[in-house]
Amino acid sequence: MDKKKVVAIITARGGSKRIQKKNIKDFLGRPILLYVIEAALKAGLFDQVMVSTDDPEIAELAQKAGANVPFLRKPATSDDYATTTDVLLEVLESYRKMGLEYDYVCCLYPTAPFVTAAKLNQAFVRLTQSGATSLIPVVRYDFPIQRSFKQIEKLLILNWPEHLNTRSQDLPEAYHDAGQFYFTKTADFLRDKKLFTDFTIPFEIPASEVQDIDTEEDWRMAEIKYTFYLDRLKKSADRY
Repeated sequence: MDKKKVVAIITARGGSKRIQKKNIKDFLGRPILLYVIEAALKAGLFDQVMVSTDDPEIAELAQKAGANVPFLRKPATSDDYATTTDVLLEVLESYRKMGLEYDYVCCLYPTAPFVTAAKLNQAFVRLTQSGATSLIPVVRYDFPIQRSFKQIEKLLILNWPEHLNTRSQDLPEAYHDAGQFYFTKTADFLRDKKLFTDFTIPFEIPASEVQDIDTEEDWRMAEIKYTFYLDRLKKSADRY
């Protein structure tokens, strides 16, 4: 069987309003973008590891780290309204014009230091062996969402009042996107223009290795979790 061609696209635009220069901000001693680039390169999985950015400073950092930046984003894919899909479509079309096409695409977010080469390889093997169209890393909600609330005119209202007294163990587990990376078959992505397809499988990640980063408090929490993660890895290695 021919080896499948896979491209890694790291989406790292320059603009960030809540955390200045978020994608290259120092994270425990080095720019956070470098963690993801390093993981993608170490995976040995990708025919191309590229960074999609509109920022020359990010482009220079990425290239020094070993990633490719064959072009800068257009204004249309660099503003606050551009979606991840828009960015991926731009990259894939640009590569097609260069004569480069890929069987699979992996989209990686630049502020996801918990992504590792091992996770990327495990996820890709799981996707290809399953025959699914796409794979998304997910994390389990730590409380049943069936007993969640919404707020209407300052009052708390149950989203699912029929589950008020249902035992937790009788409710199905619920998950949300871990916000780290996505794998999908390129042909299906180009046809449907979405990463979450009708044949998507999960890749579960523990909550201790997931942190959405939108505020300075989120950033600090990610550093705390990552420090704990490294300590756990060290203790595991010391046992062998």
